[in-house]
Amino acid sequence: MNTSPKKCIPWDNEVNFAITLSDQDGKILHMNKKSESTFLKGKEDDLIGKNVLDCHPPAAKAKLADLLKSHETNAYTIEKNGQKKLIYQTPWYENGEFRGLVELSLVLPKNMPHYIRKN
Repeated sequence: MNTSPKKCIPWDNEVNFAITLSDQDGKILHMNKKSESTFLKGKEDDLIGKNVLDCHPPAAKAKLADLLKSHETNAYTIEKNGQKKLIYQTPWYENGEFRGLVELSLVLPKNMPHYIRKN
């Protein structure tokens, strides 16, 4: 039986989509490199420790505040600078306890196929 501690592989810094992790109060805990390059844009050195609610306009801020209370998932697409993106905001848990939200932001291909799979 292997009793050595599990090693975390830092896989998220070299994927081509943004990952932002916040705690149950909305404080940003982690941003992968794509998230940093997407959201920092030279305005600030770091967003870690800042509140994710303060990074959004009023309607989005209200939606995120609701997600922090309801622990629901919010998914939608946007178009920005000619790119269509999927935004997926969902709760994350540790040992069954709500710990905050994770947001994935993925650029979608212009001609993305859609398949319907049969069981």
